[in-house]
Amino acid sequence: MSCHGTALGGLLLLLVGLAVGCEHKSAGSTAKPAPAATVSNPPKEDQLNTVELNPKSEQRLGIVTQAMEKRAMPRMRMYGGEVVLPTGASIIVSAPLAGFLQSPKTDKGGIPGVGELVRRGQPIYELVPGISEKQQSILSPVDRLNLEMAQANLAQSRNDADAQVEQTSETLRLAKLELERAERLEKSGAATLQRLDAAKSAFILAEKAYDAAARRKKIWDKIQLDEQTGSFKPLVIEAPQDGIIRVEHAKVGEGVAAGALLFELMNASVVWVKIPIYVGELADIATDQPARISGLEDRLGLHAASAPPVSAPPSALPLSSTADLYYAVQNGDGHLRPGQKVAANLALAEERESLVVPSSAVVTDINGGTWVYENVGEHKFSRRRVEVKYVVNTESVLARGPAVGAKIVTAGAAELFGTEFFVSK
Repeated sequence: MSCHGTALGGLLLLLVGLAVGCEHKSAGSTAKPAPAATVSNPPKEDQLNTVELNPKSEQRLGIVTQAMEKRAMPRMRMYGGEVVLPTGASIIVSAPLAGFLQSPKTDKGGIPGVGELVRRGQPIYELVPGISEKQQSILSPVDRLNLEMAQANLAQSRNDADAQVEQTSETLRLAKLELERAERLEKSGAATLQRLDAAKSAFILAEKAYDAAARRKKIWDKIQLDEQTGSFKPLVIEAPQDGIIRVEHAKVGEGVAAGALLFELMNASVVWVKIPIYVGELADIATDQPARISGLEDRLGLHAASAPPVSAPPSALPLSSTADLYYAVQNGDGHLRPGQKVAANLALAEERESLVVPSSAVVTDINGGTWVYENVGEHKFSRRRVEVKYVVNTESVLARGPAVGAKIVTAGAAELFGTEFFVSK
């Protein structure tokens, strides 16, 4: 009995111990460890970009809202373009007569250098026909004889030029009378269109002949003789247009032949932008609409210049299956250079409905992200991310943005942006 009682007591003690251990384990499992940190009033995710103003601040910032709308807008597509010179923008000036070049007698002194801006009528060179001034002072008898012959030739050339002007002037007068007669007869039905076309052609040819004779006479009239020395006076070679000296083909003191190239003058006040288009997309382009030309850094065209299309000689590149379109850009300040690459947004023929907001509603962050502010409550404005596809005049077309009907801040968006980041007060 004693052994049986001892065993029973031990079993009871074991059961009591197990029960106590399970009770302690259960109590320990329900207890939570203390947090490492606590945040009071944590902000909600949809309120991170929300600005709340008092009525006075909203009035002072000049906040104006407008409902987001979706409407048909001209579609734009961006291409790469190259700045080129228009036809006739570069003029090459040649020597009208054989002679020696010297610096023009101007206040600036010397001839303009390459890259220098010159004005129309500005002296570039002085051309001394025949021989230079230094050589004229040490003339041999043979040279004197040649000079006298040159003087006689000059007088004869002037007489020939005058006679040619008179002859072409009379021819032009008769051609004009014949054209007027042919027009009257054609209107009355007494003459054929063939006769009228022949009269027009004769008048055009006579007009061109007269212009050429007048230019030739003007050149010979500029050549003068110095009565004291018996030498030719220098002929001033002037710039035919405003522009930049692009190339100089001759130097001061150099002898040149008649027709020799002297300099090339480039006028880049208006430039063309050549845009190669894949031939399969030509039908999509509204070729009668102006392009928006901007720098490569301005992909959205926020600072683009409007460039009307121009009629240029057709050109294409078979290897890339592209054809070229040309647009004219005003370049009075010279910010565009021939050969420069630019971005060109071209209008497409088909319009589609898109989300549209005024460009004044869009703000850009430091990383280039674009945003608008939506009025989400009384005096509350939330910043929403948008994706601008392109800009048309003063409106931005969005690829994505707030829903149609959302109240978007169109005036005061930049001030709200500064207020949110503590830039303004």
